[in-house]
Amino acid sequence: MIDFPYISNICKPTKSKIIMLVADGLGGMYHPDYGSSELEAARLPNLDKLAATSSCGVTTPVLPGITPGSGPGHMGLFGYDPIKYLLGRGILEGIGIGAPISQGDVVARGNFCTLDEKGNILDRRAGRLTTEEGQFITKKLNSIKVDGVDVEVHHVMGYRFVLVLKGKNLLDSITDTDPQITKIKPLTCQALSNEAKNTANAVNSFVSKANAVFGDMNGSSKGLLLRGFSSLPSLPNFNSTYNLKSVAIASYPMYKGIAELMGMDIIKDLNGFQEEINALKTKLNEYDFFFLHYKPADSAGEDSDFNRKVKALEDLDSYLQQITDMNPDVLVVCGDHSTPSYMGSHSWHPVPCLVKSKYSQPSDGVFTEMSCRNSELGSIKAQELMLNVLAHAGKLNKFGP
Repeated sequence: MIDFPYISNICKPTKSKIIMLVADGLGGMYHPDYGSSELEAARLPNLDKLAATSSCGVTTPVLPGITPGSGPGHMGLFGYDPIKYLLGRGILEGIGIGAPISQGDVVARGNFCTLDEKGNILDRRAGRLTTEEGQFITKKLNSIKVDGVDVEVHHVMGYRFVLVLKGKNLLDSITDTDPQITKIKPLTCQALSNEAKNTANAVNSFVSKANAVFGDMNGSSKGLLLRGFSSLPSLPNFNSTYNLKSVAIASYPMYKGIAELMGMDIIKDLNGFQEEINALKTKLNEYDFFFLHYKPADSAGEDSDFNRKVKALEDLDSYLQQITDMNPDVLVVCGDHSTPSYMGSHSWHPVPCLVKSKYSQPSDGVFTEMSCRNSELGSIKAQELMLNVLAHAGKLNKFGP
């Protein structure tokens, strides 16, 4: 957790209700073609109204200049040091979909991709395959056999899947095959230690056989990319550390995986943000901490679509009244990282946030990167946000005599 060894000693139970709304990829940056960031361009009457009576600031997910993945970005928001507790994308995705994973297994997040005639990557997401197409390919790949290792391929959604390797002496200290850029070939998996060579060889064998399967699919130009090789970690329990009873309300598997590893309860089979809000309403009396996840802004930013990200932010704003009508004692709006459409990727830019409670100090009533930076919370580490949230909820005793 945050580097404060006495945190569990000063956290106390209260009847306070905390809702933490994480808008994935919330932050942005100035786009020269549009003359503003997406938050500045969006019409956000509900967020602006909320910001006017909230303590606002910006969070740095990891360190200045470091671009976070979604795992580290979320870990920081929940008070975990994302450097100390580095979680691999594979294990998060695998846990999130309920794949059978045991100690010693090695898991990777996979993308189906499209390749050109030279084997270079054209599209890392294979044109955002439909779920039916992804399921068909996954079924084909599950016929692959690798010597000495049991291989399982689990479809997630669309172009995404999880690869699970089961066997003796497997290690996750191996490199990705996904270069995370286009116009080059997928990478060869490399061992980062002598002990991991057999694991890397198993991955390369699987990829080679998968490419043969793709080649038999009516001349398909598809391939696959693997990243985030990881095994089951051991994390401090979120609930016992903060004296909370928590639940995760998210549609996407990876975010459910993060929450489950921390000890949160999970609500399953949700499809879209309105279903998440409906679940929040039904569970409001059962828990005191609610992690609510909103994905569309991040997807639009990664697709370099400024207008679609603006629309995603405006859509989020339109849902906000339903959440504020529940009258939580503390409402947090934050993001795991910035995803500027100008860059078409995650970035290192600080992420706006607000904390609304009866103790909040008013701001200038505009929810943008610049306004939040100049407000009460100022610029803080993401892992410090949770302390502010607990304080606003009245859950922290005085420290020291």
